Amino acid sequence: MKNIKPLSAKKPPVPDDNHEIIGEWIANTKPALNPVASRLDKVIRQELKDPRYAIKWGKAYYGSTQFGWCIELVAYDVSVNVVFLNGSQLDNPPELGDETRYVKVRTLEEAQSTQVLEWIKQSCRMSGWAW
Repeated sequence: MKNIKPLSAKKPPVPDDNHEIIGEWIANTKPALNPVASRLDKVIRQELKDPRYAIKWGKAYYGSTQFGWCIELVAYDVSVNVVFLNGSQLDNPPELGDETRYVKVRTLEEAQSTQVLEWIKQSCRMSGWAW
């Protein structure tokens, strides 16, 4: 399956194999969201094969050399949104969004939910945005 082009005309993030940039991004989220962002990051990294990372537009991007960008994390005041860039292709996709789909994760319990973990697993194994 071919990688999907981003919905925006803006250039996609440049991939990097250095995870430190994500760690810095997590450290700059609201203190109450640090555990949520850290847990989501850990799960995504466990699922990705040959992972690549980027920070662009204030968002953390996750992808792989095989599939392109598949997930972005966006930290707000009360939630970390997990955006599945290939979300419309997921089995039982999240309700929020159109082509991309997302879920608002407010607590560590939500970050560890079976459904969120399943979406992450699926997203990391299918084509996302090309880089």
